[in-house]
This record gives sequence, structure tokens and C-alpha cells, in this order.
Amino acid sequence: MKGTVGELGEFGLIRELTSRLTTTPAVRLGPGDDAAVVAAPDRRVVASTDVLLEGRHFRRDWSTAYDVGRKAAAQNLADIAAMGAVPTAVLLALVVPAELPATWPVELMDGIRDECQVAGAAVVGGDVVRGETITVSITALGDLRNHEPVTRSGAQPGDVVAVTGWLGWSAAGLAVLSRGFRSPRAFVEAHRRPEPPYHAGPAAASLGATSMTDVSDGLIADLGHIAESSKVRIDLRTAAIDVPTQMSDIGQAVGVDPLQWVLTGGEDHAIVATFPPDVKLPARWRVIGEVVSPPPCPR
Repeated sequence: MKGTVGELGEFGLIRELTSRLTTTPAVRLGPGDDAAVVAAPDRRVVASTDVLLEGRHFRRDWSTAYDVGRKAAAQNLADIAAMGAVPTAVLLALVVPAELPATWPVELMDGIRDECQVAGAAVVGGDVVRGETITVSITALGDLRNHEPVTRSGAQPGDVVAVTGWLGWSAAGLAVLSRGFRSPRAFVEAHRRPEPPYHAGPAAASLGATSMTDVSDGLIADLGHIAESSKVRIDLRTAAIDVPTQMSDIGQAVGVDPLQWVLTGGEDHAIVATFPPDVKLPARWRVIGEVVSPPPCPR
């Protein structure tokens, strides 16, 4: 596609973006009207929203528009899964400069669409306006399918803490990019396009998870949110957490303990949850700690 966003015009850009979209059975009315209509069989809708700002959350010299689209959708869809819900739909609000090549928002939409397909959702609408800085805002919706939402506040002493998905890969990839390199590619790609285990959220709800969250701020920080909300302590067994050999090699090269990335690196969007101790967890879940009672208040 030739030309800029300004030359294409708002409605021309919207036509280009919506023409690339796919749908799902949950979408009763897609883009093109005043609002979309999405089925909610459970009669409850799980919703989450996030904003990505160029220069703060992504850089165009590090990530393609397609990468940014995948990442923007993933971080919101992961929030839906972390509630134990199944993602159904996404809304996009996009701010773009008039001089931006028109191919950029089109490729962004391709990335959002493809990530939605991985999660089983669809883009159902949004808005596009001109502005000085590229801003991508995603709102994701989900369906609980007759389960109760799994919040951060349900962890009980005696529960086990388990995680599924990648830990530290995005942070290691960011360290590589920050030093001007583009390999090892697997870690750079993990930073550009996280791969949340969407299926794990609803599956954990079915297994009886007592609390759950996705790892967006770092494992320790996000488990801290669970501990605070549940009024418990969490004992983490760092020896139970694997550090890939290649991540160790990156750490040695840049002078960073790779365990730091695993424990504090965000944006991998792994799923971490607490379960009753008698629950038999599938192999994809790794038990990494336990929930214990908080210390008594000093008198």
C-alpha cells in the first residue's frame, strides 16, 4: 500500500483495516455500525484494557507494526484468560500521525487479528484518530462459560503455587535489543511477540484454581499482588524454576544473573495460579511454591 495515513484519510484507513478482519461465532454484529454485538452466553462479560505508547512500550526500530499488533492483543487477551475466561472479542482505539506510512496501521491490524485467532477471539470494532504519537489501545472481552471468575484474592494457606508459560524470556530479549543485537532470536521474538498460554486460564478454573494472574509485571511482583489481595504469604522455591542454558549464556554475556529476569522480568504473560494441594496438575504446570499463613500482627 502506497501513501500515508493522511493521504488515505480516516474512512479510507478504516475500510482498509476492517477489510482484513475475520470473525467468530461469538460475533453477532461486527464492525460497520454504531457498536458491535458479541454473544455473552454466561450473562457476564469479562473486560480488560491497556494502552501502548510509542517510545515507552514499543520502538519501531525494534519491532514491526505486526509485532506491535501481536503484543498489544496478547497482553490484553492474557488478562482475560487469567480470570479463567475464554477471550471472545477485541476493540481497537488507534492514534496515528498523518505522515505515517499507511502500511503501518494495516500491518498492525494484521498482527492484532492473527493474535486474536490464536486466542479464539475477533476484532469487532474501534476508532482511529490523528495525533502526534502512535498510541494503541486495546479492550478485550471474554466469557466465563458458567465458571466463577478466578481473582487474585482467593489463595489459601496450604495451596500450591504453579506456573505455566515462559518466564524471563521477554526481559532477556529486551536486554539483547538494548545492547544493539538481534540474537538469540528466540528471546528477541519473545519480547516482540509474547505467547501467553490462553488455554491454561480456563483450564485452571476447571481444576479449581483459588487465585490466578498473568505475569505482566514480573513473577515476584505479580505473586505479591496475589499475596496482598489474599492476605497470605507466598514461599517461592527458586530452585524449582528452570533457567534455560541459552538464557544463562545471555546473562553471562551482559553481566546479569538470569534468575533476575525470571523472577522480575515482565511481559511474558505466563499464567501463575494457586491450587488446593490435592489437585493433580497437568504436566505443563510447574509447582514453584506454596501459600502460607501471614505472620501474626505484633502487639
